[in-house]
Amino acid sequence: MTTATTPAIDLRSDTVTRPTPAMRDAIARAEVGDDQFGEDPSINRLQERAAELLGKEAALWVPTGTMANQVALRTLTRPGDDVITSRGAHAVWFETGAGAANAGVQFTEIGENGVFSVAEFLDACKPRDHLILPPTTVVMIENPHNRAGGIVFPQDEAAAICAAAHERGVTASLDGARLWNAAVASGRSAAELAAPFDLVSVCFSKGLGAPGGSLLAGSAEMIRRARRYRRMAGGAMRQAGFLAAACLHALDHHIDRLAEDHANARLLATELAASDRVRLDLATVQTNIVCFAVTDDAPDAATIVARARQRGVLLFALGPRLLRLVTHLDVDTAQCQRAARILREVIETPSAP
Repeated sequence: MTTATTPAIDLRSDTVTRPTPAMRDAIARAEVGDDQFGEDPSINRLQERAAELLGKEAALWVPTGTMANQVALRTLTRPGDDVITSRGAHAVWFETGAGAANAGVQFTEIGENGVFSVAEFLDACKPRDHLILPPTTVVMIENPHNRAGGIVFPQDEAAAICAAAHERGVTASLDGARLWNAAVASGRSAAELAAPFDLVSVCFSKGLGAPGGSLLAGSAEMIRRARRYRRMAGGAMRQAGFLAAACLHALDHHIDRLAEDHANARLLATELAASDRVRLDLATVQTNIVCFAVTDDAPDAATIVARARQRGVLLFALGPRLLRLVTHLDVDTAQCQRAARILREVIETPSAP
C-alpha cells in the first residue's frame, strides 16, 4: 500500500513529473514580457533555439501538444480534406475528436504498429481533383508512436514518404511530441529527424519534464500562418516566459538523461515479458513507453490498474486487456524494479470467480 512515506510509483505517463529544484529556480528567475506582442524574451529565446535545434526557419510556442497538432491541422488543411496518418495516431485517438471539430478533416489510418510504408501511403493518397474522394493534403507521422509503445519511425522510410508526398503536392507534418526520445534512441539529431517534414511539433512536458509547453517549427511563412490559429485556439499567452524558462532548462539538462528512461523501460518490459500471462514484443520497447497485453486467464486491465494502485504502482489502461507504462525522470531504476515485481504478482494472481 502507498503511505505518506512511500509515494506511489507513477508510471501512467511522463507528463506527471514535477519540476526539479534547478528548474524551479530557472522559472523563478525568468525574464518575461507580453508574448502576444512578441515581447517575452524567454519565449523568444526558446523559439529561436528550438528552430535551430530542429533545423527550421522559425518556431512558435503553444501551451500543449494537442494544441500543436490542432494548430498544424488548421494551418495545413481546409475543411473536408483527408489526412493520412499511422493507425492509432495521437491526433486520431487521444484528442477528443478535435481534428474533426476544429479543422473539419477526416483521417485515413494506415500501417501497423505505429509505422507505414511508402507503398501504403501511395495506396491511400487521394487526388485533389477527384470527383468524389476527399483530397489528401497532409501526411502526418508520429515519432515516436505513443500507442504502439514508443516505436521510433524508421527515418529512411519517413524521408521516402515525405518525398512521395511532396511530389503529389501533399504537406508532410511530424507529430514529434517525444522527438527528443526518438533522437536519443536512434542516435540521430532532432534536426535530422525533422528535416524531411514541412511542419514539426515537439513537446517539453513529456520526457523533458517541464510543467508545460510545446512548439511548432517550420518555414517563416508557415509559422506566420500558424500564429493566427494559435490565437483562434486560445493559445496566445501573456507572460509565458516562466514556462519557457523551464523548457530552456530542460533542453540544457534533460535530453541526454532520456537514455536512463529508455533503460528503465527495457527493464520493466523484460520482467513483464517473462510472465506467461503477458504478451509483449521486446522489439517494440525502443524509448520510454511499454505497451503490453494480458491473456484471457489474467485479470483484465481495469482490475490490474486497481490492484496495482492499492500496492503503490500507477499505470494506464489503453483497452480491456491492453496496458501502458511510461518511465520518466521522477522514477529511478530501483522503483522500476519494484514496480515490475508488483505488476507480475498482480497479473499472475487469478481474479476471484
